[in-house]
Amino acid sequence: MKTGTLAALLLVGTAFAAPASAQNAAGDKVVQKIVYGNEACEPSNDPNEIVVCMRMDEQERFRIPEKLRSDPNAIANTSWTERVRSMETVGNFGTDSCSPVGAGGFTGCTQSLVQNARAEKQTGEAAVAGRLIEEERERRLSNIDADAAAVEARDQEVSAELDQRKAEREAAAAAMRAQADGLEPERRPDPEAPSPE
Repeated sequence: MKTGTLAALLLVGTAFAAPASAQNAAGDKVVQKIVYGNEACEPSNDPNEIVVCMRMDEQERFRIPEKLRSDPNAIANTSWTERVRSMETVGNFGTDSCSPVGAGGFTGCTQSLVQNARAEKQTGEAAVAGRLIEEERERRLSNIDADAAAVEARDQEVSAELDQRKAEREAAAAAMRAQADGLEPERRPDPEAPSPE
């Protein structure tokens, strides 16, 4: 198996590890979708679910992922920064050098693989997905404050309306009592008299 294919498999493995760890940390369910062209990113109906859509060109729908199309270790796919960094290690051989030259040159290869994997993880799709998830969480939290303020304002409106109705009922009852007290004694209804049928 080539090193490029192995690196691609490690990258795919880390792409699923970061969102899962972010999902467990906050308790929200995170759903990742890839949409192509002008497809709509369907939101979730579940309030505890975050949907993150990664948009790709329509031409990419049925293609092999770009990172798997060619040899990632080819010189044409290497940035100038990496080329200069490789020049810094010219003449680096011996113990912990991951070099076929000198005694103990093989001993630094594991460390080199770990450093390369960490660098890929920081700039890979998993890091992008993690940032998108955090932005969605921040957007939801900002909406929670606005929604809470709207609910509180509506609660105050309902409370004021109920207080007004209560005051109107009390005023009507007081007016009825005052009107009943103002009637002449002979016109007041006798509470013990039978009602006419």
